[in-house]
Amino acid sequence: MRIFQLNRIEDESGVSGTGIVANGVEFAINGWCALYWLTRGGSVGIYPSVKNLVDIHGHDGRTRL
Repeated sequence: MRIFQLNRIEDESGVSGTGIVANGVEFAINGWCALYWLTRGGSVGIYPSVKNLVDIHGHDGRTRL
């Protein structure tokens, strides 16, 4: 298992803010990821790979793993 965080450099939507906005884990057995958003109320997302997660939430380099 690999643990990671999403660090948002710039918040283009104004929803999640900047800094560490989510905690995540990549499962070694199959590469799937679970992501927990640190927003008010929180939420969880499941993604088939780190690449897929970054493609969706990376905001063209404005959010880093």
